[in-house]
Amino acid sequence: MKKGNNRIILATDGDFNVGASSDSDMEKLIEKERESGIFLSVLGYGMGNYKDSKMETLADKGNGNYAYIDNITEARKTLISEFGGTLFTVAKDVKLQVEFNPAKVQAYRLLGYENRVLASEDFNNDKKDAGDMGSGHNVTAFYEIIPVGAKDDLSGSVDPLKYQKTDVIKTAAPTNGELLTIKFRYKEPTSNQSKLSRAIVKDTPAGFDKTSSDFRFAAAVAETGMVLRDSHFKQGSNFAQAISIAKAARGEDAEGYRAEFIRLVESARLLAKTAMVKEEE
Repeated sequence: MKKGNNRIILATDGDFNVGASSDSDMEKLIEKERESGIFLSVLGYGMGNYKDSKMETLADKGNGNYAYIDNITEARKTLISEFGGTLFTVAKDVKLQVEFNPAKVQAYRLLGYENRVLASEDFNNDKKDAGDMGSGHNVTAFYEIIPVGAKDDLSGSVDPLKYQKTDVIKTAAPTNGELLTIKFRYKEPTSNQSKLSRAIVKDTPAGFDKTSSDFRFAAAVAETGMVLRDSHFKQGSNFAQAISIAKAARGEDAEGYRAEFIRLVESARLLAKTAMVKEEE
């Protein structure tokens, strides 16, 4: 339908047994078909033979989004509460590029999004596929940063550059309080040419308890992810701390999603304790 919201909604367990079935074959097929201007929503169902990797391939490469439906609450969230964001794309191939001011930040690390990272040169390449944004969607990305002058054992060391002096870069960097610059690129749903916008973030530190409840709750989610993966960078992170932060930052939770997350982390904590006891035995 011209000027319509054309979208395929695929409900599947991903265990494809007819036609292209390998991840690479699926990727080639989806990359070819996305040029038609039809968007894709993948709803994952099932257990046991569930193929999560194929679901992600479909969504990542096919101008699509993906949700796993494991109960009626999740179905309601995807198809009712977040209907607009799930089924109406307002921007496609959305890319973000963050540049930290070397006069303020000596090291940084992106938490998560490993399967979404692009090479620096891909930012301006309109042929490179990226994520899509639906109506009302928000995206949260967390960076861990180490300020200039702070001592740490995590960022590692790099031999001095021969042709590019880091001290010159730091001296030339702006000292007007800028912490970082974020550049955005996106295409309108019917366009193949991206638009660029940017925003500057000032260095205005605040205590953790002074930040918004959204920020603190998201921090609890990020901490939980590092503990579950036993990240090398987790340092003092633990389930108990994540639960405490999440409970204090739950705020208005009309749909109960934050309460559900807290219950999941409490379950993970109990499972981890059980596993430790079994290992000791």
